[in-house]
Amino acid sequence: MVLRNRRDGDGDEETQPWSQFIQRPEESLQRLRRTGSPLFLTVDGKRDVVVQSADSYDRLLDRIETIEGIQRGLREADEGKTRPASEAIDAVRVRHSIPLA
Repeated sequence: MVLRNRRDGDGDEETQPWSQFIQRPEESLQRLRRTGSPLFLTVDGKRDVVVQSADSYDRLLDRIETIEGIQRGLREADEGKTRPASEAIDAVRVRHSIPLA
């Protein structure tokens, strides 16, 4: 298997020609599962498709959802859609019937 590592700001990218991937898919899939790194498949020497393991994809989605949540919170804070922490804590305490300490 001919893999080429290339540094592109975010880390190593492994690329492989599409034709080589379809000739020996199991070899590439085992590497994907083992490393968790995506594989960029090329057509005519240009990146065309990204293949990654399901676990790697799930981790990526988790990171995206976390970032989106942080961005939403920051946007709401900028829009004044916040309340003092003491009010939020009191609301949680009342909602869950937690007595004052």
